[in-house]
Amino acid sequence: MRLSSAAEAFAAHLQHVRRLSPATIRAYAADLRDLERLVGDVPLRDIDLEKLRDWLWQATQRGDARATLARRAASVRSFFSWAKEEEHIGVDPSLRLVAPKRGRTLPTIASQDGMRTLLDSRRAEAAQGDVISLRDHAILELLYASGARVSELCGIDIDDLDQDRATVRVRGKGAKERVVPFGIPARDAIAAYLSRARPALIARAAVPTPAVFLGARGGRVGPRTVYTLVANALGPIVGADAVGPHALRHSAATHLLDGGADLRAVQEILGHASLGTTQIYTHVSSERLTATYRLAHPRA
Repeated sequence: MRLSSAAEAFAAHLQHVRRLSPATIRAYAADLRDLERLVGDVPLRDIDLEKLRDWLWQATQRGDARATLARRAASVRSFFSWAKEEEHIGVDPSLRLVAPKRGRTLPTIASQDGMRTLLDSRRAEAAQGDVISLRDHAILELLYASGARVSELCGIDIDDLDQDRATVRVRGKGAKERVVPFGIPARDAIAAYLSRARPALIARAAVPTPAVFLGARGGRVGPRTVYTLVANALGPIVGADAVGPHALRHSAATHLLDGGADLRAVQEILGHASLGTTQIYTHVSSERLTATYRLAHPRA
């Protein structure tokens, strides 16, 4: 079997058997296409360890980040492991492939005062009655209140909301569901959006949708729209030009821990499979505490 056809079969395996998210499948596919650009559409048995090492070396020469190199190595290891199990190859050439360890950088977060100022200003804008302002305020409140990923927020349907209990069911990575609580400000913003804005937006749709959050044409809002909204809102607060929606998720997690939340509870809220992923936020809280100590203590 040649590389291109094997990559297509592998993508189908990831979708239908392992049930990975579309974004993860696209990342695997992109890495395998990049490998094909180097080695060509050759039979799998012609790809050996040296070719894989050369592929990673060229990515290093392009200046790819260590996290990117680690992801590429993980992609081909998963791919060739599958190919070995399917008996497309006799020997897995990726077993001894080593990539640099990921560098761990602390996430960008907004301060609690900054978030309060942002959400207060958005609430004032929404009070004017513009349907997009009402929607955007509800989105920002819910993202910050729940720590949900943007893809999870875009997938929320009306039936997923329980406004009486102030909870929302979201579908995370690997199609795993979890129920996340949110607070009174988010509940009020969502109620205002559902009563005053969503009916006007859905009237613009050619086909009605059960989605909670709608785009300007009445269809389910897309991740790019939410990305732009959050990036524009958070940029001035965190003082960065390139800030994505994950900064809002990072901020929610850090503020939960700052407020005394249990690490395991934060893991459940965020939907992390590993507690180690959640622990990065303890480092953020620790650094903030250390910075405050150095500024305030006379013997720091």
